[in-house]
Amino acid sequence: MPEPPAKLWHGRLRAKTSALVEEYTSSVAVDRRLWEEDLAGSAAHARMLHSIGVLSAAEQRSIAAGLRALRDEFRRGAFAFDPADEDVHSAIERRLHEVAGPAAAKLQTGRSRNDQVATDLRRWAKDACRELVLALADLQETLIGRAREHRSDPMPGYTHLQRAQVVSLAHHLLAHVEMLQRDVERLADARARCDVMPLGSGALAGSTLPLDREGVRAELGFGALSANSMDAVADRDFAVEITAACALLMVHLSRLSDELVLWSSSEFGFAVLPETHATGSSLMPQKKNPDVAELARGRSARVIGDLVALLTMLKGLPLTYNRDLQEDKAPLFDAVDTALATVRALAELMRVVAFNTAAMRAAASDPALMATDVAEYLVRRGVPFRQAHAIVGRAVADTMPEGRTLRDLSLAEWRKRSDRVDADVVALFDVQQALARRDMPGGPGPRSVTRQLARAANLVKRNRTIS
Repeated sequence: MPEPPAKLWHGRLRAKTSALVEEYTSSVAVDRRLWEEDLAGSAAHARMLHSIGVLSAAEQRSIAAGLRALRDEFRRGAFAFDPADEDVHSAIERRLHEVAGPAAAKLQTGRSRNDQVATDLRRWAKDACRELVLALADLQETLIGRAREHRSDPMPGYTHLQRAQVVSLAHHLLAHVEMLQRDVERLADARARCDVMPLGSGALAGSTLPLDREGVRAELGFGALSANSMDAVADRDFAVEITAACALLMVHLSRLSDELVLWSSSEFGFAVLPETHATGSSLMPQKKNPDVAELARGRSARVIGDLVALLTMLKGLPLTYNRDLQEDKAPLFDAVDTALATVRALAELMRVVAFNTAAMRAAASDPALMATDVAEYLVRRGVPFRQAHAIVGRAVADTMPEGRTLRDLSLAEWRKRSDRVDADVVALFDVQQALARRDMPGGPGPRSVTRQLARAANLVKRNRTIS
């Protein structure tokens, strides 16, 4: 059996490559995870080459058997990379030559590593988007389940991290479901952008051979063929879109995590993490730290950095392929891996966190949270809103130095501020009634939340069918 060439491009450059250059330019450590996509693409390409007469039936069978043998090696963890391998694709070609013999030398007919790599990466990216969407559906379902438990449990809603108005815990949790739904939709859209097959574009200008691109497209499960061979090998927009979707997803997960950190603090006391999902301090015996939520918050910065790295790498590249594009995989893989691990970790954390609804109710019962309700009460009695706002604002300012609240004002004191106030003003300070009054569409009232829960469940059901 003839020995495979030391390099795939040995005809033009005959000197032995510097060991330092080999080490610096190799991407095997990063792209080795694309082995399955590469083997599938090679098998489809070999069948197509046989169909157009480039490979004999015996050669195609030999290549197919060799690819199966390589798949078994990868699955067993027995595939041996060589220090001279530039990437997983050249490693597979080298090993296939060893296993399948001379027929392997024909496999690269009609394709370049440029379109081969782009095809493999798109297939991987399609699967990654699907896996992320399914993980997000699990997290959404967890949040919905917790929301169902607390449909009528009041808590303060915040602006500027200051108590603002009464909401329900369910409504708060469902707000995160809505954020995650936009992430699902962005990933589904990015997945559709991946669904274009570059194979057959060659290095940049296709091939003079009668390649059956459509047949390979159908076999590999792509929805469309690339329309321009130059764009096909140079395009990494799909990688940017997925990384951008992951970056925004991580921002959303960071916001949820930050609330868990705040709520589990002594200052809030709204949530308690079980010992199985917290850590201690090596110095302070009393500590129980929300490290999972803190790491999720911190790792959002990493994924944002991945997006910046990809965009910066692409911004100065002329068409078509440049070796800079080898750097597309590390940020994409890291963004997907980090986002997927974080979604799964937070789904588990949200299943086990205990909510202190008594503490939430006590905080939501602060009469200051009903200040807007009083202003709107005056509006219903014909007072212009700005005037009503000022009346209630002055009442808050007057009572605070005395250590009193709006609920402590007598009817006579209210009447001094406005003759539109009646005895029923005291009912405004009942926290459960304050919640019930907000049953408008999209509001935190129990009936509205019931409708939101049904909608959210339907969204999750649909998300699990995205393909």
